[in-house]
Order: sequence, then structure tokens, then C-alpha cells
Amino acid sequence: MWPFALVFLLVFVIPIVYAVYISFFQQKMIGGTVFSGFANYTRLFRDGQFWSSVRRVALFTVVQVPVMLALAALMALALDSMRLHGTKFFRISTFLPYAVPAVVSALIWGFVYGAKYGLVGSLNSWLGVHIDVLQPSVLLAAIGNINTWEFTGYNMLIFYSSLSTIPHSLYEAAAIDGASEWQIVKRVKMPELKGSLAITVIFSIIGSFQLFNEPSILQNMVPGNAITTYYTPNMYAYNLSFSGNQSNYAAALAIVMAVITMGIAYAVQLNSMKEQMK
Repeated sequence: MWPFALVFLLVFVIPIVYAVYISFFQQKMIGGTVFSGFANYTRLFRDGQFWSSVRRVALFTVVQVPVMLALAALMALALDSMRLHGTKFFRISTFLPYAVPAVVSALIWGFVYGAKYGLVGSLNSWLGVHIDVLQPSVLLAAIGNINTWEFTGYNMLIFYSSLSTIPHSLYEAAAIDGASEWQIVKRVKMPELKGSLAITVIFSIIGSFQLFNEPSILQNMVPGNAITTYYTPNMYAYNLSFSGNQSNYAAALAIVMAVITMGIAYAVQLNSMKEQMK
């Protein structure tokens, strides 16, 4: 255990402790770094840009996560039905986007979305229309589509692994009792997915609140100032720290976001435990 414990301490525990420590300091023009107590946190709770970014990722989570998990569950049920031709190819092809780095995925979709080039640009020229999926009104949905493409296959494998543990004798017994395919899905398969659903929801919520790569890459591809420096909390913390020289304030922001994310994830876990105990 020592090798793992040492790496865990160096790359996880110590950075968190250090972030908490520096969040209680401020850099002054005169006097250098001074202890400020909870001044950074007080400022953060009055920061409209921070709460704007939190509301944006919350909306993103509420819409994107259910769509992604519903698609993943449908794919898993299709694979488990044993009626899908080319199951190995289907399983690999749906998981393949997860193996593509997020930066590369954002670049690929950025060129696809381009109104003057790529697939959307070609469709505009061919149909004689002007469709811009990177305009501010639908930009968040375009980013959600990238995330859905990236992680649906990953969540599908979690659901499929859960379904694979169900004994086939249960299906045979249900069929003998006259249950239809839909009744087997509803009464046998769906209850089995509750545990894995809780895991995927928690992972997806954490990932959504950490949204950074996709909007950061698309920032230079989107016309105007549609993606601001505070578009997401992680982008805001990054720009505060590395562009604004406000690493102490960025540390406080990161700590608050960690607490918010853990609180939501814990609430989901408690609700899942209650459902499983019924």
C-alpha cells in the first residue's frame, strides 16, 4: 500500500490542504501576502460572475445528464437483449469516443460546428441556409452534445455490466409466466440498474460541475465573447489564477465548488440508499 499511499498523499491530500491554506490569504500591492481570514469567501458569495457560472453548469447538469444516461441505458438494454446484430462492433464503437482525449474531442466538434467550414458549413452551402450552432442561444446545448458523445459509451458499459449480473434463469422464469419483453425490462432489468444509476449520476454530476475543456477549446472558435472567462467555475478559477494573478481567491472558489459538488453528490447517494432499502 505504501507506493499508492505516497502518491495519493503527494498529488491529492497535500494540494487540497495547500489550497485551503492559501485561500485564507490575500496578495496586497503593499505588504505582500497577508492573512485575510474569510475575506476571500465573503467576496466570493457576493461575486455575480461566480454565481452566473454556477447557474450555467447547474442548468447544463439538469439537462445534459438525464439525456446522456437515458441514451446509455437504452444502449445497454439493446446490447443485453441479445437481438442486436454486431454487438461487439456496437459496444466498441460506442465506447470509442471515451478513449478520445477531451481536448481532441472539443477540437473535432469545433470544426464540425463551424458555420463557415466543416460539416455545418457544408450543409449551409448545400441547403442555402445559415445555421450557426455556436451562437450564444444554443452554445450550451452544443457543448452538451460533445459531452454526451464522449461519455455515453462509458456509462453504457456500467449499465451493461450491471445487467450482465442478472441470471438468465430469471428471464426464463418470467417468460414461462407469460411476461412480455417490456414487462421483463420493467420488472427485472430496470430494478437491477438502480445501483449503477446512482454511480453514474454521481460521476456525471461531478464531471458536469468540472466542465472546462470543451468551453475552453471552443472559446477561440466562437464568434464574439459568447464564452467569457467566467463561463464555468473551473474556467473562472483558471483565469483568476493564471491570468489575473489571484491564486488565493481562485483557491477559495475551488474549495467552495468542491463543497457544493460533494453536497449534491452526497444528497444523490442518500436518496439512492433510501430507494434501495425500500
